[in-house]
Amino acid sequence: MIEAVQRLNIADALRERAKSDPDQVAVLTPRGETRTFGELDRESEALARGLVLAGIAPGTRTVLMVPPSVEFFALTFALFKAGIVPVVVDPGMGIRNLGICLEEAAPGAFIGIGKAHLARRLFRWARDTVETTITVGGLSWLAQYELRSVLARGERDDGGTVEFETPGPDELAAILFTSGSTGAPKGAVYTHRIFTSQVRQLREIFGIEPGEIDLCTFPLFALFAPGLGMTAIVPEMDPTRPGRVDPPKILDAIEHHGATNLFGSPALIRRVGDYAARHDAKLPTLRRVISAGAPVPAETLATFQSLLADGVEVFTPYGATESLPVACIGSHTVLGRTAAATADGRGVCVGHPVPSIDATIIRVSDEPIATWSDELCVPTGEIGEIVVQGEVVTREYYSRPEATALAKIQNADGSVRHRMGDLGYFDEEGRLWFCGRKSHRVSTANGDLYSVCCEGIFNVHPDVRRTALVGVPGREETKGATRVDEPVLCVELERSAPGGHAARERIARELREIGAKYDTTAEITEILFHREFPVDVRHNAKIFREKLAEWAAARRSRARSGR
Repeated sequence: MIEAVQRLNIADALRERAKSDPDQVAVLTPRGETRTFGELDRESEALARGLVLAGIAPGTRTVLMVPPSVEFFALTFALFKAGIVPVVVDPGMGIRNLGICLEEAAPGAFIGIGKAHLARRLFRWARDTVETTITVGGLSWLAQYELRSVLARGERDDGGTVEFETPGPDELAAILFTSGSTGAPKGAVYTHRIFTSQVRQLREIFGIEPGEIDLCTFPLFALFAPGLGMTAIVPEMDPTRPGRVDPPKILDAIEHHGATNLFGSPALIRRVGDYAARHDAKLPTLRRVISAGAPVPAETLATFQSLLADGVEVFTPYGATESLPVACIGSHTVLGRTAAATADGRGVCVGHPVPSIDATIIRVSDEPIATWSDELCVPTGEIGEIVVQGEVVTREYYSRPEATALAKIQNADGSVRHRMGDLGYFDEEGRLWFCGRKSHRVSTANGDLYSVCCEGIFNVHPDVRRTALVGVPGREETKGATRVDEPVLCVELERSAPGGHAARERIARELREIGAKYDTTAEITEILFHREFPVDVRHNAKIFREKLAEWAAARRSRARSGR
């Protein structure tokens, strides 16, 4: 007997909520536009039919460049319902990277706001593959169809010619590009099983209940809100610049709508938290705060937690586009137990792996690993590369076989393990500690230095906002021609730090004194002050250490030449 293939679709969560509570608000925007779950379900259903009637067949890879809005939510669920594959990129990743991503994805359709279509034409994005274009919110002459006409066509076809076949769990659901913070962005291949597993796990890990209100400050996480039965409140902000958000607008939105859930980048959490603390604001309606994308400093956690009701925590889940969530820890544990170890150079604790994830630590290697072997693993307490497997782990990058080979390890049963590209270790309590990106380790004559471990030691200085360890080219070892880097500590000061050459000399001297107390940082004596670190566009929190390394090398070169 042949077993029937299970059918599922991430949009089913919206359908279910529309049946159980059709009049609950699903989306509310700063312009006052709202959709209930019933309305969003019907609108996305009509849009799904309209997209197919416009010539976008199920399975077509379709670029979606629409900011958070009613249209964004309706379109995303429409694409899922029709079996059309959304291709999601960060508009702020740069023209060159955008062009590369879209060339690799080879999309057959392009849906975007007017500015996106203008850029598509100007920079000739995917011009050899895109056949259908739809504009959202104006500049209709730039595309074949307006979204309004597509919606109207789908509404007229209600119960008519278009029928959808629900995809299987392992069929392609979306291509989500990484932020490109450590190299060229790559398209992670998402299946419907991955999406539905993520929704289930987020609900279980954080105890999210239908009827809650989510302030959506991060577009990708915002998509989970309707799937989790939450009302999605879209705040007035530029989602590509969370680190420059206007704090009063976020605080007002939380208070006015009674938000129970907030997902924000570490940069947003710091900015809003500092402002709220200065103005004695409190956020009693929040049941949880979730921050991800980069390690969140203990001071930031302490500040934001002080705004919350007793017992409410700031959670910092660990993961990546290729696998989320992997592990999770709350601010109570960080502030009460692990922050002191971070300041002593032990890295950042990201908590215990979530129940559905099998995480292991393997020997550090920059080479592909074709097949899994338990002999790759290192003992508890030893630093190595973090490797994970589970239902939320992606199997490949789209059209990037070399990147896939570097990041994936095949198990004997055909399943896949993902190499996170992060270094870390397990402690005796089974908690996972993050030590920095593998590509950010600095190989010196005395051994490897790990970015996050070293930076945690220096970040305790009261005038320092953050530091970044980078390596600049040193001498070449004759044996094996192994490159040896010389460590340089880049320092970004707090805005409140005193200015002037004398103050910087004092801070540099004090940082060297701090570093000299630890074997791991004793050799880090060269310190360069940087006005503002370059960071990723998605979270405004991941430091572009590669750019800082180039900057540091150039600074050293100029200094040595006397310029």
